[in-house]
Amino acid sequence: MTKTYPPLSFYINGEFIGINDRKTQDVINPATEEVLGQLPYATKEDLDYALASAAEAFKTWKHSSPMERSAVLRKAADLARERADSIAHNLTLDQGKPLAQALGEIISCADHCDWHAEECRRIYGRIIPSRRENFRQYVVREPIGVCAAFTPWNFPFNQAIRKISAAIGAGCTIILKGPEDSPSAVIAIAQLFEDAGLPKGVLNIVWGDPPFISDYLIRSPIVRKVSFTGSVPVGKQLAALAGAEMKPATMELGGHSPVIVFDDVDIAKTAKALARSKIRNAGQTCVSPTRFFVHERVYDQFLDEFVASLSTVKIGNGLDSKVEMGPLAHRRRLQTISDFVDNARDHGATIELGGQAWGQQGFFYLPTVLTNLNSDCKIMNEEPFGPLAPIISFSDIDEVIAKANSLPYGLTSYVFTNNLQHSVKVSNSLEAGMVHINSLGSVLPEAPFGGIKDSGMGREGGQETFDGYLVTKLITQA
Repeated sequence: MTKTYPPLSFYINGEFIGINDRKTQDVINPATEEVLGQLPYATKEDLDYALASAAEAFKTWKHSSPMERSAVLRKAADLARERADSIAHNLTLDQGKPLAQALGEIISCADHCDWHAEECRRIYGRIIPSRRENFRQYVVREPIGVCAAFTPWNFPFNQAIRKISAAIGAGCTIILKGPEDSPSAVIAIAQLFEDAGLPKGVLNIVWGDPPFISDYLIRSPIVRKVSFTGSVPVGKQLAALAGAEMKPATMELGGHSPVIVFDDVDIAKTAKALARSKIRNAGQTCVSPTRFFVHERVYDQFLDEFVASLSTVKIGNGLDSKVEMGPLAHRRRLQTISDFVDNARDHGATIELGGQAWGQQGFFYLPTVLTNLNSDCKIMNEEPFGPLAPIISFSDIDEVIAKANSLPYGLTSYVFTNNLQHSVKVSNSLEAGMVHINSLGSVLPEAPFGGIKDSGMGREGGQETFDGYLVTKLITQA
């Protein structure tokens, strides 16, 4: 069956709303530079409609049975699995990642719906023993209200479904501004929940000018909770705005993940695994390994194995089943990545592999390995968000821990060692929300995801998943 890119629209109050006379934006296939469709931009009136719809729906949804919420989430998960092929195809068209990665994103996110379907049935309160006779005191947890969420373009289905599932499962309603560059997956989510029987107004999807929409929604007295995934500078702006309005915020703001490789592991196996992790989604992943610290005794071997693995990567259109790395998501990303490489060259770095754009069409950049780097290089201080791998040698464990912790980021980190003392010392010392030892980690629904320092605040997933969507109320009764 021929697959076609879907029409683009808002989703407000249970209705898909098209372009009409609104301003639009081209949605571009980053592999071919083809215009896939036109995305409508929300007006003030559209946002007011979404706010009013979410507020009205909250009046009843907050009293809904956890069993009802669970049933909707379960049905959405089943539908996601049934429709995964078509959703993934369109995700590859507008985001660029290989089809197998896109399909994996959809299937894994169905698990997120299932997890929230189960956990929402276990949002418990508690009884506090009284100090006096005939007096009762107990604690209940209630949905916080209308939520405003903002999600990025790199994992459009994943980032949206996690926030939507948490809000819906907690009994909240939500307005989500998805990524304008890769919107098809979010529209598919709206259709999933529509067909799963979610009442109108509980979920609303808008698009448009990011500063205008974020400012308008966060300032609205209707919105009581903010959730954002994206860059550190934008996240800080939105967190400050939410703070000024006394609204709790969950912020997942990316990182600059250190990798520490000791000399007691299988270097060939480790290098290959890290090389393949580096090119996932063309390096456009907040948990991508981005600073490689390798023990000096195995540095040369690691570098050779790492470069050899990356040199065989097949680059191209993600719809080709043989392709292992697709394009960068936007034309502007090409310039950003080039700037990182040029800066490294200016500081005396050696380009061991890559270092340039690839092909005559599309936004492709070669996997790039850099060595002989100093601490002043831009790539050693700022998240590259692309297929760039700086590799540095180390000899002392305390020194490498200090280097790993030297930046204001603290999302995730990786350690490869078979030495128990090293693994305990490093995992206890690394300043990060997540530490993976001899593993590249997984974004699992049952595990909390989030960072510290400039990498954000709050957690998504795990038993903490509903914390940001609930308020705690003490009730006493004489």
